[in-house]
Amino acid sequence: MRRAVCPGSFDPVTLGHLDIVGRAASLFDEVVVAVGVNASKNRMFTAEERMDMLREACAPWSNVRVDGFSGLLTTFCSEHGVHAIVKGLRAVSDFDYELQMAQMNASLSHVETVFVPTSPEFSFLASSLVKEVATFGGDVSTLVPAFVDERLRARIAENAAAR
Repeated sequence: MRRAVCPGSFDPVTLGHLDIVGRAASLFDEVVVAVGVNASKNRMFTAEERMDMLREACAPWSNVRVDGFSGLLTTFCSEHGVHAIVKGLRAVSDFDYELQMAQMNASLSHVETVFVPTSPEFSFLASSLVKEVATFGGDVSTLVPAFVDERLRARIAENAAAR
């Protein structure tokens, strides 16, 4: 079985993420969307919330499952029989960083990294930008699934009310 992992924080999941996941699903028998669970990072959504959103967003692909991980991605790959990491590339600057990570991961394990260029309509898209635009009242409904847009707006309202 050809198994791959699409790792990330997915805070929140965007249509750009889903573009890469869907394309990976067509290339591999199974794709694990692995959500980084790093307690020291300040996220808008908890790891469980992010995984729930991803499960809903990835429902169209029968060969995609969602899981969480902490620590090294290569350890997760070894423990789950994953031999390929799929990374989306938006720009040359992404490649510079991701190539270093791919080489480090290869030195730690026998996992290969597959780079997938992002579709042009998503080349600017990043979760951090989505959160920033939404926080300042901008419309991000064309950048995330509708249910994610709703949860994002609700979380921003909760955070504003708490201040």
